[in-house]
Amino acid sequence: MGTLPDDDSPRSPAPSAEPFAAERQVAVDAAREAGALLRSRFQDDYGVRAKGDAGDVVTDLDLMAERLVVRRIRERYPDDQILAEETGATGAADAGTRRTWLVDPLDGSNNVVIGLPAYVVGVALCVDDRPVVGVVHDPVTERTWTASRGGGAYGPRGRLTGPRAPLSPSGPLLAWTQGHAVGRRDPVALGLKDALEGRCRRLLQLWAPLLAWAMLARGDIDGFVGYRAEAIDLPAGALLAAEAGLEIRALDGGVFRGGVSGPDTDRSFVAGRPEDMPYLLGLLTRRADNGHPPVLTW
Repeated sequence: MGTLPDDDSPRSPAPSAEPFAAERQVAVDAAREAGALLRSRFQDDYGVRAKGDAGDVVTDLDLMAERLVVRRIRERYPDDQILAEETGATGAADAGTRRTWLVDPLDGSNNVVIGLPAYVVGVALCVDDRPVVGVVHDPVTERTWTASRGGGAYGPRGRLTGPRAPLSPSGPLLAWTQGHAVGRRDPVALGLKDALEGRCRRLLQLWAPLLAWAMLARGDIDGFVGYRAEAIDLPAGALLAAEAGLEIRALDGGVFRGGVSGPDTDRSFVAGRPEDMPYLLGLLTRRADNGHPPVLTW
């Protein structure tokens, strides 16, 4: 698989033998075009509306970027199903299509609303519920990270390999995410976060899961923990991490089977280097120093 060039030019080379090379390029181009739109309107006045009862929001920027990405995909692949964050599913689901595009046009809407420039555009293609292409584009830095199943993960400086340095004696640097349906007083979420904050060097809560996945694949953080994560952004991020050589496990250490379909309880995970996985899982299950029982007993 060809690397994205250091200048992050609009197109990157992709060998013709690479599976889904054309789809990857369509996703890259659409995400970058949406990113340019978001970047140009970041400081403008735009409409903001509540989304559900948990404090999430949707903005006019989400909708504009989503329409753009969906239109670009539909132009090239009119028979594919598209599942977009704001408008839901469109396309040939009734025809039994095996291909579904996932579009998160503005991952980090809450950040944008408060003027925090921490947001990305995410696009994935799944075949039979398994991601085969994942693209994450950061409009702020104009950097793009891509992955294709079996083809590796790449960014502006070449292949992504995840964290390289050993874990710090002061604890790992982790990111955390939870799904929109998780209540403020959910006992598992509270227990997990309490355990992690007490045992990690830092626990980042970025409000933009795809940004955290990109940081993990780049090696900027040591791991990522999610509880009942959202389906729309998980496949692109998980593919990026997996193709960077990282491991993703269920919270109990078992095989992670989360995907687009199925309940959100299947989308709880721990991601990190394979050699760090026993330690990361142990943060969630081992007995605390004060004698309290483990956070997760399963």
